[in-house]
Amino acid sequence: MFDILKKFVSDLSESDEPENFIHDKLQLAEAALMYHVIAVDGVVRDEEKGRMAEVLSRQFNLSEEETRSLALEAKTAEHEAIDLYKFTSILKNTLTREERILIIEHLWEMVFADGVLHELEDNVVWRIAELLAVDSRDRVLLKQRVWKNSAGNNAAEQSDD
Repeated sequence: MFDILKKFVSDLSESDEPENFIHDKLQLAEAALMYHVIAVDGVVRDEEKGRMAEVLSRQFNLSEEETRSLALEAKTAEHEAIDLYKFTSILKNTLTREERILIIEHLWEMVFADGVLHELEDNVVWRIAELLAVDSRDRVLLKQRVWKNSAGNNAAEQSDD
């Protein structure tokens, strides 16, 4: 009986998942975190959804339809999740430090998509960075860089009007 239980536990810990399945899980985890950031203030704006689609498409080289599908899956996964750990654990255990830092940069892009820094958004990026083992210095530098870039883009967009 003990051998059967031991084999069962061993089988569970072995990864028989194909590489593309793991890749899809990583994409969904990052997209769900993005959706969480844009929704945390209680209002999901078109600018935020548009930026999310832009970043997902660019990051994962997705078609418009694939991006739309991933965003919808991300929204559903985020609503069903109990906490952020479900998403951050797979990312932290799979990605390199540089890849995790890039995720934080993407999250800051979500925060500044509407041109406003809401304290709930700031707090959730801080918590996600901690869960991904991205240090405070990197998080703050990314925040400043993305804000500077988004402020420049917003000024350019306004001057085009």
